[in-house]
Amino acid sequence: MRALVITASNRASAGIYEDKSGKLLAELLADAGCEVDGPRVVPDGEPVEEALRSGVAEGYDVIVTTGGTGLTPTDLTPEMTARVLDREIPGIAEAVRQANRDRVPTSILSRGLAGQAANTLVVNLPGSSGGVRDGMAVLSPVLRHAVDQIRGGDHPR
Repeated sequence: MRALVITASNRASAGIYEDKSGKLLAELLADAGCEVDGPRVVPDGEPVEEALRSGVAEGYDVIVTTGGTGLTPTDLTPEMTARVLDREIPGIAEAVRQANRDRVPTSILSRGLAGQAANTLVVNLPGSSGGVRDGMAVLSPVLRHAVDQIRGGDHPR
């Protein structure tokens, strides 16, 4: 599986601080069996949509974003993702929000989406390292099956 990591961060893209969540996400995707490119660090907003469209056009099996899923006025990753998706897969995003809710009550404030764009699985994860770990704990066990289904595979019997 070919995976692309996109980090949506105004500050990291401006060089104000290092992108840690994108690097962690790339490591966790590699651990899940993916050949990983990125992270591509972009400011939130329109550049996220452009990076997603580019990744879909490049034929990645999965694109996972980190960052830009919160409630601040500059958190626009879900809106940009919605512009790219052909259909949503709400169970993934719901499971990510609920994964560690008892320990991190604010996880339910993430507005991340998951869905299919052409033949690519797209998932938004929060920008924190903990949010990336929790999100990948949800995504890793279903990743290969989801990609296979998007590509037209049958259910295992």
